Amino acid sequence: MADATAAPRFLTVAEVAEMARVSRMTVYRMVHSGELPAVRVGKSYRVPQAAVEKMLSDGLDSWGEGRSAAGR
Repeated sequence: MADATAAPRFLTVAEVAEMARVSRMTVYRMVHSGELPAVRVGKSYRVPQAAVEKMLSDGLDSWGEGRSAAGR
C-alpha cells in the first residue's frame, strides 16, 4: 500500500489500457463518460493509479453496468 503522504501517481491512457488489457479508445470512452477519473494535462489525460487499481479490483464489468455487451 502506498504511503498516505506520498504524492498520487498518475498513469497515461496507454498505461491504463495495457494494465486493463483494453484498447486506448476504451479508456478514452471511460474518461469521457466519467466512469474513470482523469486530469487533463495539455492535450493528454492522466489517470490516478488508485482509480485504476480500484477499477481492476472491482472488475471491469461493474464499471460498465447498464451497457450492452455489444456496445463494449
